[in-house]
Amino acid sequence: MGILRDRFAGEAADAMRAFASSLEVDLEMLAEDIAGSTAHVRMLGEVGIIDGAEAETLAAGLAAILVEIENGDWAPTDAHEDIHMAIEARLLDTIGPVAGKLHTARSRNDQVATDVRLWLQRRLPEVEGAIGALLSALLDRVEADGQIVIPGYTHLQRGQPILLGHHLLAHAWPLARDVGRLQDAWKRADQCPLGACAMAGTPFPIDRQRTAELLGFTGPTDNAMDSVAARDHALEIASACAITTTHMSRLAEELVLWSTTEFGFVRHGDGYSTGSSIMPQKRNPDAAELVRGRAARVQGNLQTLLSLLRSQPLAYNRDLQEDRRALFDAVASAADCATVLAGTVRELQFVDRFETELHGDFSLATEVADFLVGEGLSFRDAHGAAARLVKWCEERDLDLSGVPTEVAGEFHPALANQLGNLLDPRAAAARRTSTGGTSRDEVMRQLHLLRAGLDS
Repeated sequence: MGILRDRFAGEAADAMRAFASSLEVDLEMLAEDIAGSTAHVRMLGEVGIIDGAEAETLAAGLAAILVEIENGDWAPTDAHEDIHMAIEARLLDTIGPVAGKLHTARSRNDQVATDVRLWLQRRLPEVEGAIGALLSALLDRVEADGQIVIPGYTHLQRGQPILLGHHLLAHAWPLARDVGRLQDAWKRADQCPLGACAMAGTPFPIDRQRTAELLGFTGPTDNAMDSVAARDHALEIASACAITTTHMSRLAEELVLWSTTEFGFVRHGDGYSTGSSIMPQKRNPDAAELVRGRAARVQGNLQTLLSLLRSQPLAYNRDLQEDRRALFDAVASAADCATVLAGTVRELQFVDRFETELHGDFSLATEVADFLVGEGLSFRDAHGAAARLVKWCEERDLDLSGVPTEVAGEFHPALANQLGNLLDPRAAAARRTSTGGTSRDEVMRQLHLLRAGLDS
């Protein structure tokens, strides 16, 4: 009869056993499960709950199983309900009855909660590194191409001329905050549930602080019931992953738009483009589109976790088995999206054409209004004069460079001689010197700040 079936008449139904198995997703945590068990037996030996020889035998058996796994000599099978039972069964096969002492003063409830946190301890730095690589790729493009003039948009309508670097930095800053969000979320996950047992603790004189120390946590969780029931750390990390992939999706969306013939801002590199099965000319921005799609999946994972937890009574419920699939996919997807998007950004070829095309463009109307404020008008009056000037041009199918001197003077006398000086898009960008503006000095200031943050 299988492990944990002593109080039942026979084995679980085949359908139940298949339905209840979490082995597929738990395989992600094999190394973590062995690490947790090894720390647990070391602590049991140190406090005298088991003798030193037993602790050494158990630790050596666990180490041997890890080698077997790494060498491909052994792996859990469908005969095991989860990795915890699989490893315990393998330990029994290799070292004999002393394996039964492994589970003293713990439960699968606190065991799996610990494994998940250990998995996050390993994987979150990988996500942060991938986001950092994407951020670095963006900053490299700011250095290389940041002085190119492009139109800036609001409502997807041309707003004002800006530097490309200004626009790319607007994507870089959220990514820097995303790294901070993940690091901050980890602070609340950086506690060890091991030793909480099923929900009520244990009568054995365990040292949970020691177990936490052995596993690299800052300390143990404080309440045994909360230890096995809490998943807010998973929610917070999944939320951080959903936020960062949303930021990546916004960047990806713009790269898709910008690569169209209608926009013509950028060309995607060969390594991150695909062709059409029927149209020979196509250069599809599939990498960016797939990032958009994966972001939707990460948002779905967050919603899965929220729905999973919203109606569960304390403490542990088997529903919580479903948390790992959503959490692990959210974390892995965030890293994958960042890696693919970093490669995409590094291969981009930006088109430098707008310094000429934007000369006299209506996106310079704000320059006219600002100039008139300097001439003593209130901003509202200046705004109205510039708006009427644009309307005059539209009615005649002209841009601002087509306004005759005498006509410009009718909207304000100072424009008669000065309108032409306001129609240079690079000069317009250079005048935006306020903190966070699109001037070259401000772009470089932000670039240096972000570089320093990456280096630290």
